[in-house]
Amino acid sequence: MMKIDKAPVPLIVPNPDDPRLTQSVTGTDQTGARVEIKVPMERPLTLYLNAQEIVTMMTIGDYPEYLALGYLLNQNMLKYNDAVTEVEYDDDLQVVVVRTEHHTNFEAKLKKRTQTSGCAQGTAFGDLLEAVESVALPKAELRTSWLYQMTQTINTMPSLYLEAGAIHGCVLCKEGTPLCYTEDVGRHNAVDKIAGWMYRHGVDPSDKILYTTGRLTSEMVIKTVRMGIPILVSRSGFTAWGVDLARQVGLTLVGRTRGKRFIVLAGEERIVYDQDLAYVEEESAKHKRKGEAGDD
Repeated sequence: MMKIDKAPVPLIVPNPDDPRLTQSVTGTDQTGARVEIKVPMERPLTLYLNAQEIVTMMTIGDYPEYLALGYLLNQNMLKYNDAVTEVEYDDDLQVVVVRTEHHTNFEAKLKKRTQTSGCAQGTAFGDLLEAVESVALPKAELRTSWLYQMTQTINTMPSLYLEAGAIHGCVLCKEGTPLCYTEDVGRHNAVDKIAGWMYRHGVDPSDKILYTTGRLTSEMVIKTVRMGIPILVSRSGFTAWGVDLARQVGLTLVGRTRGKRFIVLAGEERIVYDQDLAYVEEESAKHKRKGEAGDD
């Protein structure tokens, strides 16, 4: 386990009032009138693993330490039993360095990097598929009452998406309660922050649910399995490879969760239908997120 000190587990939720995360810009609308809107900030963050430069990511800039740890874990560059001695972030240089007890060298793997369908800088290495094939996901259940409670809570929480748009969100939940809600310009960054938060605070993944506003792609499935989470939920749609991988590894995959509706394409055996749909409200237009008009 990490040698850096464990800290109390914090509850993380979006802070749309943080001035570092958005910027006001002026323009004109369809009538020619002047308008002022908020847009998310996007800034580079360069990640080093010991002395090796790994990647430069475009991110909104919050929780760089969690993002760095989660990226390395989800890319299989850092093992869950590795000894991390320090995570150092320099705000002026926009650099984060993760230091481990043992020497690492990933030059060969970095040359084999392949671009994924995730927006911005998402990457996956070929050996990630081998890494997830050996994972045995825990037995868990997803009660539909939890699902509806979770989506209702998430959809009505303050968020950068509602404030400025152009952003993805990921939420770690236990039963119907959000525990860690992160946002970023790419969904891969948002889920990596959650992975780093879980690792940093020793959070047990076996009874957790991961929710995302983005598509259920192969990348999202691989990251969820790497994190040891048995259930992945999205308000958006699926890709064929994402479904195939979820079925192979036994991940419960739930998509198009909007109002009363949802579709399960893998891991149906975990679903417990305990909610009377007569008591579930349709989604309010005020709180609609990405993917409502189509599978964003």
